[in-house]
Amino acid sequence: MAGKGDSTKAILIALGANFAIFVSKAVAALLTQSGAMLAEAVHSLADCGNQLLLLLGMKRARLPATADFPLGHGKAIYFWSFLVALLLFSVGGMFSLYEGLHKWQHPAELHWPWLAVAVLTFGLIVEGVSMAGCMREVNKARGSERLWRWFRDSRQSELIVIFGEDLAALLGLALALMAILLTMLTGDPRYDALGTIAIGVLLIVVAVFVAIEVKALLIGQSADPVLNRQLRAFLEARPEISRVFNLITLQLGSDVMVAVKVQLAEDQSIAEAVAAINRVEIAMRSRFPEIRFSFVEPDNQD
Repeated sequence: MAGKGDSTKAILIALGANFAIFVSKAVAALLTQSGAMLAEAVHSLADCGNQLLLLLGMKRARLPATADFPLGHGKAIYFWSFLVALLLFSVGGMFSLYEGLHKWQHPAELHWPWLAVAVLTFGLIVEGVSMAGCMREVNKARGSERLWRWFRDSRQSELIVIFGEDLAALLGLALALMAILLTMLTGDPRYDALGTIAIGVLLIVVAVFVAIEVKALLIGQSADPVLNRQLRAFLEARPEISRVFNLITLQLGSDVMVAVKVQLAEDQSIAEAVAAINRVEIAMRSRFPEIRFSFVEPDNQD
């Protein structure tokens, strides 16, 4: 990976955009009686709550290590990110499905549909600005890597969640706008219901993909593959080390733990071996500042 995107900036941009969009959608939903508009309003409100949870998670992840949590609280962000995925699935997706099915069974005529069109167009513009801000941070993190590969390999769970939310919001707005325009053209309110159902399915699919990625980090995923390869190459090039038997990394929020078993370059006294290991650890942390914990075990066999 090329680096790390600024997750806080992406979250704050998305929070401001979603709150403005929520207010406009909620007013339009009340006036037009559109199920698709109501689903979108609930979606934006849920997104606002989700972004506040992510900010809380990032704050909790920065708490210092303690006797009960010797590796710190970095993985706390994964819990809050997973909770956000569950809320996106339930509050956003399941509510939209329920509202869509209800509107399908009990169609209702839209009032002031042009207001809904105007609000959705405003939402697309604002959400587009939010998505552009998110993509700037994603591009910093992925470098030349393909977007899908970044999504699968990234260890920044909060940036994964924001990307998923912004993508779902843009597509959901487009679906809602299409549903309302079809309802206006045909006079059949069931198109509005179909749009609401489609939004629900979209949110559920995005939530599932995000949850799968965050689940791996929550369980205990290694650092990203690029960092692993760079670490191994770095250790194998050190003059103090003749062979790297095992290299284990663990992602802890923005920090990384490294445990490595190596064969030292030559027979040494205990004091000399300790000095060699200390030199390796200092150089490793200088080269890779994201490493917070490192454990080097010398051995002569695996």
